[in-house]
Amino acid sequence: MSSVPPAGRGFFPLDEQLGLLACGYSPVLVEAMVRLGARLPFAVVAEEMARLFGVSVSPDTVRRLTEEAGAVQAGIEQRELERVEHDAPAEVAGPAVQQVSADGCMISLNDGRWTEVRTIAIGQITEQEDGEPTVHDISYFSRHGSADAFIRQATLPTHERGTRQADTVAAVMDGASWLQELISEQCPAAIRILDFPHAAGYLHSAADAAFGAESSEAAPWLDEWVPRFKTEEPEVTLMALRALPTPTAEAATVKGTAIRYLGSRKEQIRYAQFREQGLPIGSGMVESAGKLVVEARLKGSGMHWAARHLNPLLALRSRLCSGQWDRSWPSLQQRWRHEKRERQRQQRRARQAQRVSEMAVAETDLPPTEPREKTIRDGRPTPAHPWYGHRDIYAA
Repeated sequence: MSSVPPAGRGFFPLDEQLGLLACGYSPVLVEAMVRLGARLPFAVVAEEMARLFGVSVSPDTVRRLTEEAGAVQAGIEQRELERVEHDAPAEVAGPAVQQVSADGCMISLNDGRWTEVRTIAIGQITEQEDGEPTVHDISYFSRHGSADAFIRQATLPTHERGTRQADTVAAVMDGASWLQELISEQCPAAIRILDFPHAAGYLHSAADAAFGAESSEAAPWLDEWVPRFKTEEPEVTLMALRALPTPTAEAATVKGTAIRYLGSRKEQIRYAQFREQGLPIGSGMVESAGKLVVEARLKGSGMHWAARHLNPLLALRSRLCSGQWDRSWPSLQQRWRHEKRERQRQQRRARQAQRVSEMAVAETDLPPTEPREKTIRDGRPTPAHPWYGHRDIYAA
């Protein structure tokens, strides 16, 4: 009777041709699970797979495949980043006029802590018929980690969009120090613009402190100076801030903070000049990105995450929300198959080494055997030869 080798140890050319991943599902179903898993809670994906495809799959299987695929995509991007850093290939030709904005949002971890996920959004600026700028063809890149790590990782999306080679880059962000370091590293020639709603918030704080929150005096002051902040030189607005009354010590502190903050960034708040150049003055693009890429999937009701699972899912969502899924999936799938085969080979080698080791241990555990006497010496039988055991037979 012929023996059947254990499953998974053979070579099946048709598996290669069909692109199977040795997980029991066709490539179409695997892609559907991963794509839906990047969009929806894993339990919801399991329900949709049963309804749409008639396939019974557990939420744990959806989670495992989604996280595996995401880890592969993150690995692909990490290797590409290292290649760009090491080989310094020619920049990709991107849009001539671009907006770059970055920001962070907080995600809840399993241990109750909150951690920051950072996102960079890059888009093409064009002018509408009414003269106002609009941004489209936006791509996103999100990661969990330190600011220094993200500044380095942002090399990949800026390389892919040709940001360093663009004629004009408007870097519209708030005043956080890590964002300024990001601009210096990734697009040092960019025009730095302080996000207008962020800057206008200092006018609101100062007016509320001077006149009282939502007072009849604060509203008219803001109605006048917020629009003028957009259309006049920043020095004019700073003079208006200095003229605000300070009825309390707290009001004086708030006013002083606003003057120092905006006064130290005068070149970034020349909004009239930026608007004449056809540049955007708001970073709503990246605020929307935080909601679209990160919060829509990772900040649902009751959701808490293990830190190690964030970047795989973010890698998938960044490509998905950037409209790059069809371009990214074939290489992801190919790399995924390659890594699975390598793991299987390593597991087989480990099992073989374990069996050899166990056999060697078993042999050393056998009791030693006493040396046997020779039965033939010089061509003649010795007393140990079996013939001597039968001498009595022949003697009889």
